[in-house]
Amino acid sequence: MLRLHVQPGAKRTEVSGLHGDALKIRLAAPPVEGKANAALLAYIALRFGVSVRNVTLLSGEKSREKRVEVRGSDFDPHALIVGDVPSPRKIKSD
Repeated sequence: MLRLHVQPGAKRTEVSGLHGDALKIRLAAPPVEGKANAALLAYIALRFGVSVRNVTLLSGEKSREKRVEVRGSDFDPHALIVGDVPSPRKIKSD
């Protein structure tokens, strides 16, 4: 399970470090009609190398603080913090 702090409406989608004990993710998608949540799940799936259907939003649907479960990946999320992962293709918001 990942604890995330999400900042929607950013210039680009990226991991930007830690916010307390949560991974901070900036999203280009706006916080409108679930677009930011959909973009978040797609971004997490891409970074972990799994299908979007293997990423579940457990809590925080209308909050910046979210909990996400990723199934089917042995990727270490700490690699996102230290930048030990090649950047994925650019993520566009709708």
